Amino acid sequence: MKITWLGHSCFTLESEGYKIITDPFKCVRGFSDVSGEVNGIYCSHFHFDHAYTDELRLIEGMENPFKITEVQTKHDSKGGTLRGDNTVRVFEAEGIRVCHLGDLGHQLTEEQKAAIGSPDVLLIPVGGVFTIDPKTAKKVAESLNPKVIIPMHYRLGKYGFEETAELKEFTSLYPNEFVKEAESSSFTPSQSMEKQVLILKAP
Repeated sequence: MKITWLGHSCFTLESEGYKIITDPFKCVRGFSDVSGEVNGIYCSHFHFDHAYTDELRLIEGMENPFKITEVQTKHDSKGGTLRGDNTVRVFEAEGIRVCHLGDLGHQLTEEQKAAIGSPDVLLIPVGGVFTIDPKTAKKVAESLNPKVIIPMHYRLGKYGFEETAELKEFTSLYPNEFVKEAESSSFTPSQSMEKQVLILKAP
């Protein structure tokens, strides 16, 4: 499986020639609006920065190799009264489980954690304001016990919403040796991965 960060909370996952995209966006500072050809589109909710599909072309006819589990959560800590619902998805292929938390706005319940399980790779929002904040993100990550944590939905230099927390506010909660910087925006997970927070390079 190949995971590629397109910016903000948007990733492509590829397996057996089949490409899915999660949370395509528009109008996020520093990033180009998402476009291209994919076999599947999945949005955690329908805000402009997570569900912009106008420039995506859906290619049909291939069998989807991903097993997908959906877990319903909320976009805020007030039961969804502020920003509505949020869908967490676990994508499984080639023996690897990748969890995309979308715009999670609260700590997970025991039922939600049980439904998600322990993913190999966790794609987690860390910027606060619109999602869980850095400290809550660390607690959520610890509760799911993934091998690799990939932060998303944060601010870094010219990238991301100015209201959100900088990436370092999350990474500083971990020992320096635990935080790794990838050489590109893509990552190929394996069963032998060491535990880490992995920062993918901006596209």
